[in-house]
Amino acid sequence: MTNLYTKTVAELSRELHAKKISARELTTYFLDRIKQQNSKLNSFITLCEEQALKQAKEADALLASGKATSVTGIPIAQKDIFCTKGIRTTCGSKILDNFIAPYNATSVENFNRAGCILLGKTNMDEFAMGGSNENSFYGAVRNPWSLDCVPGGSSGGSAAAVAACLTPAATGTDTGGSIRQPAALCGITGLKPTYGRVSRYGMVAFASSLDQGGLLARTAEDIAMLLEVMAGYDPKDSTSVNREVPHYAHELNHPIKGLKVGLPKEYFGEGLHPEVAQAVQETAKLLEKQGAKLMDISMPHTALAVAAYYILAPAECSSNLSRYDGVRYGYRCKDPKDLKDMYCRSRTEGFGAEVKRRILIGTHALSSGYYDAYYLKAQKIRRLIHNDFLKAFEEIDILLTPSSPFPAFKLGEKLNDPVAMYLCDIDTIAVNLAGLPGLSMPAGFTQRNLPIGAQLIGNYFEEAKILAVAHRYQQLTDWHLKMPEEFNI
Repeated sequence: MTNLYTKTVAELSRELHAKKISARELTTYFLDRIKQQNSKLNSFITLCEEQALKQAKEADALLASGKATSVTGIPIAQKDIFCTKGIRTTCGSKILDNFIAPYNATSVENFNRAGCILLGKTNMDEFAMGGSNENSFYGAVRNPWSLDCVPGGSSGGSAAAVAACLTPAATGTDTGGSIRQPAALCGITGLKPTYGRVSRYGMVAFASSLDQGGLLARTAEDIAMLLEVMAGYDPKDSTSVNREVPHYAHELNHPIKGLKVGLPKEYFGEGLHPEVAQAVQETAKLLEKQGAKLMDISMPHTALAVAAYYILAPAECSSNLSRYDGVRYGYRCKDPKDLKDMYCRSRTEGFGAEVKRRILIGTHALSSGYYDAYYLKAQKIRRLIHNDFLKAFEEIDILLTPSSPFPAFKLGEKLNDPVAMYLCDIDTIAVNLAGLPGLSMPAGFTQRNLPIGAQLIGNYFEEAKILAVAHRYQQLTDWHLKMPEEFNI
């Protein structure tokens, strides 16, 4: 069992169903690997050993009975923003350090029903606010490819854990790029589905009109298998779309000959790292060799996306985070003098600097006299960006762009420069503003051996199309199979 960590979800599924390995053996293997390797990364906040072994026993019974699903017995990790019954859900924040959820998020429940095994809860930027995973109350996460670099954020714990093969797959959330950017920086595959494709029930809210749950794994095939479980209509979520879930894994082998691939010029301009630009252009050429047609297009309002996002997301965050007041659950300051003192000190002591910054920005943008000047104008820009995508999809099938304008940067390099940190998401934010599906896939390495990601953007509910393109690309390349030397043991 020494090389199990190198296997994909699809490969492990075949071994489980062929009875070459049991779910208990597989679960114990990954739990031991986390205990041995996690101290280098700080990718997990909570390890769920007792529950995982219990679930593994149930999975083995399902496998023996012939009632197993394709992912029964597969160990996964959950980003610590998904509520898990009886297990603490911290969102990477001091204010929720002692919070034990009384129910499961719908996504968690879906995986439980399918027979997946919860290894643990992964580290993250506090309340999903950040692009480097340095904003966690539990400390920064490190990039497996270079331990002095960031893994990206906010789903950095999930991305680092998958890249270091501490788990075959993990969930994440994506509000402005928080799955795709860390996937790119860690050299794995990450998918943000169409808004409404995955239930947000039990996923702690940052910005409700932008948040979307998704997946990180080594291959597009793995994500297709898991998305069939995670996606679906949920009556408990008013933003969930009542639409049939395709058999994503069965649709991976569609040929890409004749596919029209748009290359928006706005994503290849100033600020793009030259090695990233070269890798994405080489990705385009490889797709062209497979019969795809490359088309240069323009998305004229892309430059406004970051500014609009950092009005809208903080505005929604200031509303959503008002519930953390020290009264009902979560952190409460010691010996408050009165109710006002309890509110002020609980929030001051419980929230980190970045969360406070965004609450203040959002509250200001929504305040009397500023609503029309900031929030309303940002919503109008959001509509223009949405229209850019609709117009583009009249001519092309998918878009190809960088996932991140640069590879992983050093820990602490941008921590004290909020604007520089916000610009980390410049290639991903527009997708969230429009509610579209986006996927990051490994597309090369820099001379410093840092991963580079290429982003595929599809039209609404066309996850199957971008997964198929990514799968075909991964059949032709081996970037997704490469492993950080530190963890290839």
